[in-house]
Amino acid sequence: MLCCLCDLLQLLAALAAVLLLLVAVIAHVTARKMPNLHRHEAEKFFVGNNGEKKPFPSIHDRPEKDLSVVVPAYNEEARLPVMMDEAMQFLEKRQKQRSSFKYEVIIVDDGSSDKTTQVALNYSKKYGSDKVRVLTLGVLVSRGKIILMADADGATKFADLENVEAGLNSLKPWPDNLAIACGSRAHLEKESIANRSMFRTVLMYGFHFLVWFLCVRGVRDTQCGFKLFSREAAARTFTALHVDRWAFDVELLYIAQCLKIPIAEIAVNWTEIEGSKLVPFWSWLQMGRDLLFIRLRYLTGAWKMDTTGKLD
Repeated sequence: MLCCLCDLLQLLAALAAVLLLLVAVIAHVTARKMPNLHRHEAEKFFVGNNGEKKPFPSIHDRPEKDLSVVVPAYNEEARLPVMMDEAMQFLEKRQKQRSSFKYEVIIVDDGSSDKTTQVALNYSKKYGSDKVRVLTLGVLVSRGKIILMADADGATKFADLENVEAGLNSLKPWPDNLAIACGSRAHLEKESIANRSMFRTVLMYGFHFLVWFLCVRGVRDTQCGFKLFSREAAARTFTALHVDRWAFDVELLYIAQCLKIPIAEIAVNWTEIEGSKLVPFWSWLQMGRDLLFIRLRYLTGAWKMDTTGKLD
């Protein structure tokens, strides 16, 4: 009986090894070799407030603004206005209080099928194209000394930027001007568990385990859409980024930790906003696959950390 059990365990171990090897081969073969750094022709130039046509800067150029706010917005016509009104009110108030403060907001709209594009363009018209730009590339053409990635749903109060800025500054002196501060909802975990079904709680803990086991350790909440980067940290991480789906935050922080970029995790005020594109089971399944592929593709050499990529 014991001999049969040992044989069964050996067979299962061999099958697991073969399955892992097969998944690694699939991950390697299907990997996109380089991040997409291509710009559309219309994104190579912009018209300033004085009507002059100017070339868009690259993340590798010297900064021209104090802060860039990058807002990914895909089919967000309903939620984007609330977030933008709050953000612009905060930023305009800061500019009035500090006349030297310069900022820009980049709304990243890549193929929305609703009225997101028109909503975004309305803000650009209202505040000027030097303050609000609508592009398909965001961080890579930003002009800020520091760069905030903020979700379009407005789930995080924009005023928490001050707390995240303090977290970024707490890491000084930044080694090679590299630093990242991540907004975090980890302090709200107990409350969220009380309001979640058992199924969603199990999915949440499963995802957290996979993130910890495969990619990122020391950051409890990798998915909060409120992250602040020094310009150099943004340049190093985003030019090496491959994933463009839900798990891109994880790859971003994986790259940062591999490059030994210091990371601060800062508690923020967060409220769940209706309209999420995530479908609990299938989205978590896709993210789990992406996490495994991130790890395997770097391990097998299908992906390299090229932090010097240039826009074309």
